[in-house]
Amino acid sequence: MSNQWFDLTLVRSSCLNPRRAFILVGLSGALLATGASAAPGDNLSVVRDLASRVGPIIGSALACQNISRPRVQVIIDKFQAVIREASSNEADRSDVARLLDRYVADGRSAVTTGKTDCRVADRQVADLEQSLGASANPSPPGPSLADAIAPSAANAATAPTQPLPPSNAHGITDREIKFGIVIPFSGSAKENGKNMKLGIELAFARANDNGGVNGRTLKLVPADDGFEPTRTLDAMKTLWDKEQVFGFIGNLGTPTAAIAVPYALERHALFFGPLTGANVVRHDPPDRYVFNYRPSYTEEADAAVRYLVKIRKLQPRQIAVFAQNDSYGDSGFAGVAKAFRALGINDSAILRLNYTRNTIDVDEAVNQLRLQKVPIRAVVMVATTRPAAKFIEKTRDLFPGMIYSNVSAVGASSLAEELLLLGPRFTNGVIVTQTVPAVSGYSSVVLEYKNALAKFFPGESPDYISLEGFISANVLIETG
Repeated sequence: MSNQWFDLTLVRSSCLNPRRAFILVGLSGALLATGASAAPGDNLSVVRDLASRVGPIIGSALACQNISRPRVQVIIDKFQAVIREASSNEADRSDVARLLDRYVADGRSAVTTGKTDCRVADRQVADLEQSLGASANPSPPGPSLADAIAPSAANAATAPTQPLPPSNAHGITDREIKFGIVIPFSGSAKENGKNMKLGIELAFARANDNGGVNGRTLKLVPADDGFEPTRTLDAMKTLWDKEQVFGFIGNLGTPTAAIAVPYALERHALFFGPLTGANVVRHDPPDRYVFNYRPSYTEEADAAVRYLVKIRKLQPRQIAVFAQNDSYGDSGFAGVAKAFRALGINDSAILRLNYTRNTIDVDEAVNQLRLQKVPIRAVVMVATTRPAAKFIEKTRDLFPGMIYSNVSAVGASSLAEELLLLGPRFTNGVIVTQTVPAVSGYSSVVLEYKNALAKFFPGESPDYISLEGFISANVLIETG
């Protein structure tokens, strides 16, 4: 498989938001112009050099919230206006587009890793704006590259020029494509880690049974971070440097993704279908190599609140939040607050009950709940399996009739198993929002999943998280 497969993967997978993908691809067009007397090959050489210097400026600007998107878009639009004159060869344009995207990612990474700050980025954008403004003045027909982008602005970027990627892509041989996955094999999310890995391996096994992708078999190599961000970087390095994976698929966790995403972007590695609904994988404009299957936790929590208020007719003050005390819990809590505001309700008084990641210590949260003067009738949960089960166990008898709603990352099947061990009554009133069809249903994708499960992993039960891994991996495979 060549590098072209990877590029097609990114373009086709942009179905999640085609307009955003177009904007990123369009960045390269913004850098292309033509000299009236220059040969097409000379134009392309100059454009590639400019991409290495201007691309990081654009990337840095996109990573800085204080730099308005319209300012960056003006630069992009001006560059797009001259790309059409640089070369009539679509392959050449695509080649420059891929190169530019690498430098845009470098610029974004320089900000997120602290190598440059937003004040420098803003100054570089201002220099570039000034140069582009000068080039907009009346000039002789056939503007040159220097007219479109002044060297002084291009030289303001700090990232060095890098060569085009080699023809043999990282992690791909003539027989195999190797992907990595960083998941917890221990801790409170280990069941989800196991099931996510199972679902992806199931999709890979089915593809390999049918000849693989372009004659190459797919292999998944796991690494354990225990659901702890302090261990994520080492796991990513092991997969990239030692195992030589092509990209990453199905990484689990929100706080861990905050470490994994910048590492993947720095290496221009695919980061596909992570099991997180947080904003760390939802930048706007999106990161070049990051692709999501699932909706955000904010959307899931928002839907839960609307259901409780509009369908179950609860008062907002009767709804509390039980959340992991980190960025995962923050994302879900933000969704509840968003729903309150959308309903015209003040979100400042929302009761948040916390627990610590990788523990089942929920006693403080339970005590807080007991002290509330206004009876709480529903809890929106942003928790992993075991803490969620423990919280329900400790509050079920204290608050009969309580409604519990959790986001899909809890692992609905695993949560049900935990609660059934306590007794059927503990499953009453428990709702889990989902990103996949019901595993008990008869949709075509569920039937394909169950048939593959019976064939390749007999004895494994259908599960919502493994179904998500299966679907996500199939989206990736079908783009090949």
